[in-house]
Amino acid sequence: MLLVTGGAGFIGSNFVLSTIAATGEPVVNLDKLTYAGNLRNLEALRDDARHVFVQGDIADRALVRGLLQKHKPRAIVHLAAESHVDRSIAGPAAFVQTNVVGTLALLEEARAYSNEVRFLHVSTDEVYGSLGPSDPAFTESTPYAPNSPYAASKAAADHLVRAFHHTYGLPTLTTNCSNNYGPHQFPEKLIPVIIGSALAGRPLPVYGDGKNVRDWLYVLDHCEALRVVLERGRPGETYNIGGNAEHANIDLVKTICSLLDKALPRKGGKYAELITFVKDRPGHDRRYAIDASKITRELGWRPREDFDSGLAKTVRWYVDNGAWAAAA
Repeated sequence: MLLVTGGAGFIGSNFVLSTIAATGEPVVNLDKLTYAGNLRNLEALRDDARHVFVQGDIADRALVRGLLQKHKPRAIVHLAAESHVDRSIAGPAAFVQTNVVGTLALLEEARAYSNEVRFLHVSTDEVYGSLGPSDPAFTESTPYAPNSPYAASKAAADHLVRAFHHTYGLPTLTTNCSNNYGPHQFPEKLIPVIIGSALAGRPLPVYGDGKNVRDWLYVLDHCEALRVVLERGRPGETYNIGGNAEHANIDLVKTICSLLDKALPRKGGKYAELITFVKDRPGHDRRYAIDASKITRELGWRPREDFDSGLAKTVRWYVDNGAWAAAA
């Protein structure tokens, strides 16, 4: 039995669905169902006894304590987080509450329940800050330099997780991943924003000059990596998870437009004609890149999808699931 937090969100729901499909292990899914949590992501498990959904807050220590005592999970997979940079700029307090205070509450309840329960904390490459064009990719030893309130809150959570291992002996594991993409992603993120706007005939917003670079990771590859780290990772260690797919935002948007031109041609022109450059976000990091050699070397994981195949699958999913996107 696993306790998964944030299991109705984008990465969380893909993790729950793929884990039950791959292993058959039961999951208790704790999610607050804020704006980004969506039970429709889990429709395939509606009548599946292996999936127990509980709506609640990770900072509700009595609730977490009761779930641990009742279901006795062997591990906690902590995915619950406020995760959108723009929202963190507009209102950082909610990010501190969920990502820092909530993580602390979960760690304390995990330790009180059993100092042998494995605790997998899912974090982000944004804790490392920004890279220059020729800088080497982030490794697990890259100094932290978070530049947004979101990144700062995740960095604080990472430090708490590390401290609970070194101080109390809790068998914690931390992963720092690059930008995820794939089905069920909340429509505020770049790829679903571009697909949804294109299909609706709206302008395709690209921040600044569009040359900000990200490393893109297909969400199901990420989920597989999490299972590998959970089973074989060394307690107290951090593992970077990346897709080996660095692309400038403008190139990503143009590729999506080309895929849409083939999948669902636009009347009167090409989708790329809708690209519109907009004012850059404050403090926008220029480049992220992940060196995932440690997880490959030590645990044998590498992504199955290359960027072209993963993005094609993603675009097709959104084209075929317009009703989901419209209601999200």
